[in-house]
Amino acid sequence: MDNLILFDKDTLKTILKKRSGETKFGEQVILLPNSTNIYDELVNLDVDYVIFGISEDIGVFGNLGNTGTSKAWDATIKILTNIQSNAFLNASKVVILGHLDYSKSLQKLQNLDKTNKKDIAKARRKVAKIDKQVSHLIHQIVKAGKTPIVIGGGHNNAYGNIKGTSLALNSTINAVNFDAHSDFRAEEGRHSGNGFSYAYAEGFLKNYFVFGLHENYTSSTTFKTLDKVKSVAYNTFEAIQIRKELKFKAEMQRALEHVSGTAFGVEIDCDAILNIPSSAMTPSGFSTNKARQFATFFGAHENAKYLHICEAAPTPETETQVGKLITYLITDFIKAHAN
Repeated sequence: MDNLILFDKDTLKTILKKRSGETKFGEQVILLPNSTNIYDELVNLDVDYVIFGISEDIGVFGNLGNTGTSKAWDATIKILTNIQSNAFLNASKVVILGHLDYSKSLQKLQNLDKTNKKDIAKARRKVAKIDKQVSHLIHQIVKAGKTPIVIGGGHNNAYGNIKGTSLALNSTINAVNFDAHSDFRAEEGRHSGNGFSYAYAEGFLKNYFVFGLHENYTSSTTFKTLDKVKSVAYNTFEAIQIRKELKFKAEMQRALEHVSGTAFGVEIDCDAILNIPSSAMTPSGFSTNKARQFATFFGAHENAKYLHICEAAPTPETETQVGKLITYLITDFIKAHAN
């Protein structure tokens, strides 16, 4: 794949901080020697998880959002490789693959204008090309019997995750999405706000549950659409955390019942987490610990086929905290799924 940059030993050496008496995650994780055929490389490896990043802002730009999601992978890998490998977490069952790099496209993005319809259309056409690469990579990983863990980029990449998994399993799949927004908007050209609606319309997504919608940022049209589609269910953040009409754990169970009858994907949008730098950072959202409980709860089910953590937009001042957050979510999912 032209845009796939493998994570190699030389890169690892530049970020790994060894300490006497400790074994770091990066010291035991598995790396691939080449990317000629990902499926062939993975299928006979005794690993369970394949972690890779998507370094792009294009879907967010196409949705008229705040860019910066391309930086989440670099922030995460610096932290992830330096956590402890111990009895709670077996790094030797994990491949760090690398990342899909769209730096050239991001440079061109600087010259585009969000108020220009032609520029927005250009960005959305590029997202459709990214879709193909993401779905192809996911397809190879899932077909090889491994669980993808996808980091970074906009929520547009949910489409590629769902399509690739669906094609690998030769079946529609379900999805649960921890998100302030439904991303089930109109099919108006691909962007970060319609990954799930496109996947549903094209027959890759069946049951869909949106967990924690923000009432102030969901239009009447979107609510009507969600209510009309029988295979889509949701709750709102306000109903759970503000008005206390619903209980967090009970709603996770309801969501699980909606999606877990067959293979499903776990989507976590950092827009939903309180004060986390993201494309739509919120001063009112679920706590980090609630997000970790979500990753653990859904990761524990045998039908959870992938994890996608997206929309984080770290700055130089916040990259360590964002990297720690995403690393917690990754490891919580792996620990739950492995057991």
